[in-house]
Amino acid sequence: MSDINRNFVAGEWASGAQEIENRNPSDTTDLIGLFAQADLDQLDATLDQARKAQAEWAAFGMERKQAVLMNIGNEMMQRAEELGRLLSREEGKPLAEGRGEVYRAGQFFTYYAAECLRQLGENADSVRDGVEIDVRREPVGVVAVVSPWNFPTATASWKIAPALCYGNAVVWKPANITPASAVALTEIIVRQDIPKGLFSLVMGAGSTIGQRLVEHPSVDAISFTGSVPVGKGIATAAIQNLTKVQMEMGSKNALAVMEDGDLDLAVSVALGGAFGGTGQKCTASSRLIVHAAVHDAFVEKLVAGAQAMKVGHALHEGTQMGPVVSAQQFKENLDYVALGQSEGAELACGGARLDMPHDGFYMSPGIFLNTTNDMRINREEMFAPLAAVIKVESYDQALATVNDTNFGLTSGIVTRDLARATHFRRNARTGVVTVNLPTAGTDYHVPFGGRGDSSYGPREQGKSAAEFYTTVKTAYISAGVPT
Repeated sequence: MSDINRNFVAGEWASGAQEIENRNPSDTTDLIGLFAQADLDQLDATLDQARKAQAEWAAFGMERKQAVLMNIGNEMMQRAEELGRLLSREEGKPLAEGRGEVYRAGQFFTYYAAECLRQLGENADSVRDGVEIDVRREPVGVVAVVSPWNFPTATASWKIAPALCYGNAVVWKPANITPASAVALTEIIVRQDIPKGLFSLVMGAGSTIGQRLVEHPSVDAISFTGSVPVGKGIATAAIQNLTKVQMEMGSKNALAVMEDGDLDLAVSVALGGAFGGTGQKCTASSRLIVHAAVHDAFVEKLVAGAQAMKVGHALHEGTQMGPVVSAQQFKENLDYVALGQSEGAELACGGARLDMPHDGFYMSPGIFLNTTNDMRINREEMFAPLAAVIKVESYDQALATVNDTNFGLTSGIVTRDLARATHFRRNARTGVVTVNLPTAGTDYHVPFGGRGDSSYGPREQGKSAAEFYTTVKTAYISAGVPT
């Protein structure tokens, strides 16, 4: 691919002031393409056009909107193999995961296609005689979507689909590491029956295009997924215009393994949660909190399982874990390995660069032992194929350790004890709780979000998305007395 992949600005494909290369992390000799970087004038122009297009889109009939979202979703699902291959090629996750992500992204669109027909209001009697009340939701306006590289299609889709469903315009700034998936999704969306400029793609650096976007007074709402520092910066910028914000940020998810749990299940759940997507998930199980009675047996099986995982090219058959996404991320991962060892943790396996037939960012899945919850490797989000085991003496200590974090996105427990499972579900201070399942993996029709430093603002996904993408209007009507 040698052509420059352009932005979609104010309803037209447009080149930018410069371009960046996009290379395959499985094989850095594979140039996926050159991708234009939008300039600030283009951003201003697309926001002006978005405002006009949003008013037109809001007036579309609900069946017309439904057809648009259904067409997008169906095409994504039909092309899951092709687009999943592109995604895996640029992000590095195994092809099965890339294909699954694209298919799931299509399901977000078909789900919200149905929601186009379910936007029901409320009515009430007033405390005043002769007055009736109706309550309805209206579009919030122009929505800025700032999405991450680790789920470049799915995370963007679970923001874009509800934004369009509820009548908004969208200006999307994807992560610069994964621009090819963004262009592919944009091509599908803009072919539909939508007003000119309703949907825009503005690729560029977060420090320039991203910063201008979140500071812009023409933006009514910002949906962001990324790191805590960037999220706090967005919130600071947004408050100057009183812009509505929704943010999913960092995490330090814990999986508690109890002595009564199925040990083989626990190991399988831990491996999948810790190393799926090369550990580059906000829902990854990076803290493994294990009861002392089964600690040694669990660790033996866990280390054997990690060592047996096939690390390889994302597009090759049999690959269970692909490369790290970039050289910078790889360096940060190795820094955390060194940090953990300096803190006194034992690196039982992995955490090292792998020599492979292709020039890529390959790292073996790493497991730390003899760690404590106050170590930095258990306090900070590493976003790496690294997991740390923490030994505890009781269920109560396990729960306390799970909750001892600034984050609060997901947590899980492996147990056969119904009372423990029920108590954990009620008392784990996270937005998502799993029982005998990985901490990673969520459904699209129910709320998603966390507590603490993990999330800010209304929940994403399901019907809960309406809270962010709409604004409530209460109308009082005095119709008078019939004659």
